[in-house]
Amino acid sequence: MIDSTARISSTARIAPDAEIGPNVIVGENSIVGSGTKIMANAVIGPWTTIGRNNEIHYGAIVGHDPQDFGYKGEENYVRIGDGNIIREYVTIHRGNREGTSTVIGDNNFLMIQSHVAHNCIIGNNVIVAGGSLLAGHVTIEDRAIISGNCVVHQFCRIGQFAMMRGLSRTSRDVPPFCIMDETHTIKTLNLVGLRRNGFGLERVRAIKNAFVELFRGGMNMRKNVEKVEAELEITEDVRYLLDFIKSSKRGVCFGKGVSNKEFE
Repeated sequence: MIDSTARISSTARIAPDAEIGPNVIVGENSIVGSGTKIMANAVIGPWTTIGRNNEIHYGAIVGHDPQDFGYKGEENYVRIGDGNIIREYVTIHRGNREGTSTVIGDNNFLMIQSHVAHNCIIGNNVIVAGGSLLAGHVTIEDRAIISGNCVVHQFCRIGQFAMMRGLSRTSRDVPPFCIMDETHTIKTLNLVGLRRNGFGLERVRAIKNAFVELFRGGMNMRKNVEKVEAELEITEDVRYLLDFIKSSKRGVCFGKGVSNKEFE
């Protein structure tokens, strides 16, 4: 169903069972998939692909031009998967160079007035709470949580099952499984999140042991990684954590002297 007041480009493709509300704008060469609902006053920019069963709420702007002085009108994209909830006044911008994309996976929840800048990549089952700002080229991996009014610097990565506490900010990569607070500081392990996602006792214990060695305050991260690899059990989760740290180009958040007692 398409409301009579909506403005749909002649080159846009709208699934027959999609719902397009009052005063919605859908730009040229955009695609809206089956079961997707776009509510009043939302704007879907050009070259934007939206999958199945998404909810795009009032006033959201999805697929607008990137905020980049270098952008000169080239064709670039937003790709959105299935089952996402995009709440009021969320803004999602296209890639900033010819042929590049901003990509959002499946079953994500972007809350009111959050911003996803050009070339960001968001995985699946991610929560970005109200007022949070993701700068360009940020990557957020599956099941991470960005709490309210957080700020993420360009090119940073947020690992799986990580959580940024409200009002925190980072210009470093946030490792998987952790809770980050204040300015790129690791506070503790995200035990509640891991348990809710089915991590068993032995699996969590292996991650705990690695975390204690990696994030002791004042220690050299390269040496800590070597120590973990030499002395501890390297489960699949621990290997992922170590590889995340070793592949970091911006450096990872630092610890504050954590201990096993703190994770109990």
